Order: sequence, then C-alpha cells, then structure tokens
Amino acid sequence: MGHHDHSKKDTDSVAEHRQKGAQARCLVITVSDSRTPETDRSGDRMSALLEQGGHHTAQRLLIPDEPDQIRQAITKALEDPSIDAVLTNGGTGIAPRDLTTDVVASLLDQPLDGFGELFRSLSFAEIGSAAMLSRAVGGIAGKTMIFSLPGSTKAVELGMTKLVVPELGHLLGLLRS
Repeated sequence: MGHHDHSKKDTDSVAEHRQKGAQARCLVITVSDSRTPETDRSGDRMSALLEQGGHHTAQRLLIPDEPDQIRQAITKALEDPSIDAVLTNGGTGIAPRDLTTDVVASLLDQPLDGFGELFRSLSFAEIGSAAMLSRAVGGIAGKTMIFSLPGSTKAVELGMTKLVVPELGHLLGLLRS
C-alpha cells in the first residue's frame, strides 16, 4: 500500500479514509466493583455506539477493579487475532482502585496521547476543571487498539461519539496495511 501523508489538512482525505474504514471487532470491558450485567449502562452504551458506527461487539466482560484481572482480560484479547480493539470503561479516575489506566498504559506499544488530551478537552467543555481528574488513555498494542474511558455513561457517550467511533475504522485500516 502507498504512503499516506497525514500532515495534510485535507478534510476530504480524512472523510475518504473514514468511509473506507474497516469494520472493527471489539471487546468491551466494564471495570467496576459495583455494576452487574443488569446495571451496566455504560457497557450497554459503548456496545450500542459501536454497532451504530458499523462495528461489532464480539464480546463483553464485566470485571472488578483488580489489576491482575484487567491485565488478564486485555492480554487474552491481544492474543486473539479476531479482536481488533479493546474498549474499557471504568477505573480511569484518581481513586485508589482506579487502576485501569495504569494497566492499559503498561500494555501499549504506541500510546496515542492525543486521545486522552482530546477527551479531557472535550470533557472540559462539558464539565469544567473536573475534566483534569480523568486519566482516559488510548493506543496500540501489537495490531490491536485499546481505548479506556471513564465509567460514567456521559463520558462513554462523549468519548465514543467524538473520538473512538469516527476513527476506529481508519485506525484499523492503517494497522492492517
């Protein structure tokens, strides 16, 4: 495949890339000590937005705020060639048990710093300075994308509609080329 110049400010090219983007098969993980499958509104919303965006939720997990369980679930997905992206919600704040960010960051080969920066910027526009408490993180591990968002349904809605869903197919296409 040919080389892409991503420094161009050609919005037509970006739109073209998005249209040609592939369908991603995703693992959705909710990290929570308190949610149940019946009360996991953020996981439900994350999956629904993926499907609406033309992607597929291949599997959903609900795991406690335990670093070993988070790492095990993500590592298993990284070893599964049928999973293109891992999306987590929960565990990205500053409470002692908010450890998702630390686990995800340790697994990334290529952090996408812009993901967390843009998420916090978008959050700031909605909730003000409390946005700085979010440790949303994203990046690439091998050929798999990982995006971790806060556990609130509003945060999931924001991150998915403004960042993840619009770029997921494009990123997948780049990783496969």
